[in-house]
Amino acid sequence: MLKRSLAVIMLLIIGYWLAQGLSGIPFGQDKMLVGKYYLDNVIRQTGAINAVTAVVVNYRGFDTLGEVTVLFIASTGVGALLWAKRRERTAKTEGSIVLKTGIRLLTPFVILFGAYIFIHGHLTPGGGFPGGATIATAFLLLYMAYTMYEIPRRAFENTEGVAGMSYVIVALIGLAIGGYFLFDWIWQTWHFGVNNVGRILSGGFIPVIYTIIGIKVGTELSGIIDNMLREEVRE
Repeated sequence: MLKRSLAVIMLLIIGYWLAQGLSGIPFGQDKMLVGKYYLDNVIRQTGAINAVTAVVVNYRGFDTLGEVTVLFIASTGVGALLWAKRRERTAKTEGSIVLKTGIRLLTPFVILFGAYIFIHGHLTPGGGFPGGATIATAFLLLYMAYTMYEIPRRAFENTEGVAGMSYVIVALIGLAIGGYFLFDWIWQTWHFGVNNVGRILSGGFIPVIYTIIGIKVGTELSGIIDNMLREEVRE
């Protein structure tokens, strides 16, 4: 009973503080100062039409680097949890001829669509994470159709590492040229003029970083799929 009473008292105190804080904000006054700054300056400062993309990759690109790092840690954790001395694909049921033929024809287009998503992230809704997830979906389809299919794990792991290092290298080049981490040195140096906005060669380093993120996410998620579909083989 005492614990419930204390909980109710704490909720009332917190509610009072929140009410007092909200009461100091004039009703109807525009407080979206940061958002207005982004909308007013996004094209001039980044060359991207998609303001959300510019915020994610340019204005808060360091946070996006942290998200990529979290995904890498998650992938490593899955690999550690499912680690065994010997793991192989042990699925017994092969996909039907219709499934295998359809996936064989569809897979290249799924990969191409994933690449389109992250290459055009500064122009249309999309980016590295959804593009990479789409590419990983193509490999998941191959796993569904073929019991003996396996991704080239070593190549995927090396590609993932190179992509992660490339992100940091692009950021460090900005530090060397512009004086701070993730300075958009491509847009500031070779922005091709504001009139080029809306074309594929615009957006500064945003399409470059999104391509790096798309490759990294695609290889990491494909590696997670591969680890989850392998089973321990007893000697």
